[in-house]
Amino acid sequence: MVPEASTTSAPLQQLQDRIAELERLVATDHLTGAWNRTHLDRVIGLEVARSASNRQPVSLVVADVDDFKSINDRFGHAVGDSVLRELVSVLNANIRSSDLLFRWGGDEFVILVSGGGYRGAERVAESVRSAIAAHDFTGAGTVRISAGVAEHVGSETPGAWFQRADAALYAAKQGGRNRIVVDRQGDSDTWAAAGQGALLHLTWLEGYESGNATIDAEHRELFRLANALMDATLAAERAPAACGAALDALLEHVGHHFADEEALLEEAQYDHLEGHRRAHAGLVRRALELKRLLHAGRASLGVVVEYLVQEVVAHHLMVVDRAFFPLFSGNKPAART
Repeated sequence: MVPEASTTSAPLQQLQDRIAELERLVATDHLTGAWNRTHLDRVIGLEVARSASNRQPVSLVVADVDDFKSINDRFGHAVGDSVLRELVSVLNANIRSSDLLFRWGGDEFVILVSGGGYRGAERVAESVRSAIAAHDFTGAGTVRISAGVAEHVGSETPGAWFQRADAALYAAKQGGRNRIVVDRQGDSDTWAAAGQGALLHLTWLEGYESGNATIDAEHRELFRLANALMDATLAAERAPAACGAALDALLEHVGHHFADEEALLEEAQYDHLEGHRRAHAGLVRRALELKRLLHAGRASLGVVVEYLVQEVVAHHLMVVDRAFFPLFSGNKPAART
């Protein structure tokens, strides 16, 4: 079916495009290309709500460069800016595809670790700390960072949660720098003690709509197939073939959807398309690897299903995809058939 012609007038369309462009610029740090503090404020509440709804932990890593002032003093601010840009490149190369990187301000950065408690976030933090320590920064040589880790707990506000992570960072600085300090409390321990697992179904909400009919229809289908896979998993012992079919159906639709979404984002000239493509590729690569390990008897069905449902479907849609939603505000092309 050929998409219906837009009835939006050219001047109005230009205004909508300009608004979408400004919204993207507002969300991005102009120096480093990382997401900025404003965008963190937008997504952090959604991530806390998702964590509570799905009983999946979420953590913050707050990091900054050790003695960054001396870099500026010794080599100049141009080199200091170059170090920050290079730092973001190293950070992005050493976090998971599901994690989000923000520049909080100055030389301080925040990593939002979705689906990870303080133990998993500590591994992420140590990975980036060691990678940065081993990197030779152009014009500055060796650079070190310190980081604080905190998992969300209970009903605390995002502000209180950040303060705990920031306090852990301060402790790392006081303890000698070039180290990680972890606040060892979080929802993951509370849920484990109570014997609570993830909820058995994803619920589609109106707030998950991007404004593009094709993307929204495919997102709803992802929810349906993810729920069908969870239902099939519960009956896997009685009907293993149905579980395998549900798994294959979800994986097939994921590939189809990612390709469609990338094409639409390219058409809309999305600034972060290449990063989005890399995230898609990483998610698919890990999903296929888990499927291979499952068939080889080296991974459990529960691990595979949890990854597909929580990371590939829920987190990627509810948090990562939301960054491009402003592109389609007020512009809803007909769905493809």
